[in-house]
Amino acid sequence: MGQTPQFSDPVLAILESALLATGPLSIERIEALFEEEERPSRDVLRVAIRTLAENCSGRALELVEVANGWRYQVRREWVPWLGREGHSARYSRALLETLALIAYRQPITRAQIEAIRGVTASSSVFKTLLEKEWVRIVGHQATPGRPALYGTTKQFLDHFNLASVANLPKLPALSDLEKE
Repeated sequence: MGQTPQFSDPVLAILESALLATGPLSIERIEALFEEEERPSRDVLRVAIRTLAENCSGRALELVEVANGWRYQVRREWVPWLGREGHSARYSRALLETLALIAYRQPITRAQIEAIRGVTASSSVFKTLLEKEWVRIVGHQATPGRPALYGTTKQFLDHFNLASVANLPKLPALSDLEKE
């Protein structure tokens, strides 16, 4: 049985400060916070992360792992109170359908999305998704015209609190939907 790594309070303070001041931090970015000669081991950093996460117990915020690393965020049950101050972003059905198709069927072309949806895909939808950095062009299909292949990004995963696309909700089988 391994011994629990020991760490000093400054490691916790530095890590907590960095997580509060920036977006998600990967283990590599956390290591880069420290000079090489004072850098704690990855085991120590993982214990520090776990300690900070445990310190959030019973609080309105939590430390979660997303695609780009760890970040603090408001717990889901308190989010409705935040939306009362201003208004949250509303996205069109076309944008959400397009994003869902890219997320679940990536890599996918615009023509494939149009065939599934049964309507022409708006350029503004793709422009918005690319500007938000939720999707990117991951390559080109080896067919005439070499259409772009779209896939999701780490920013998409971070925005929707996912560590990977494997964490997307499972889709019900088509036969289940037809029964409803």
